[in-house]
Amino acid sequence: MPSWTRLTLALTWRSIRDPRLGTTLMRVAWRFRRREWYRHAPFLPLPATNYLRWRMYTAYGNEDAVPSVDDIERYARWAVRDQ
Repeated sequence: MPSWTRLTLALTWRSIRDPRLGTTLMRVAWRFRRREWYRHAPFLPLPATNYLRWRMYTAYGNEDAVPSVDDIERYARWAVRDQ
């Protein structure tokens, strides 16, 4: 069963190998940050848990799904195209 930690490590590795992908992933991650993230611990620009669960449910039909590295890469490249 894939985990969010494993996904993060795999995306980090791909970002090291392809810095343009790393920039693309950072731009997409910034869009997903929780509003007023700087007011709540752990003071990191992370997405809200309920939003992330909803996104996984609408994409995969399961709130606990962890997307594949390829899915994340494909979405990130699509999301920042022509910008």
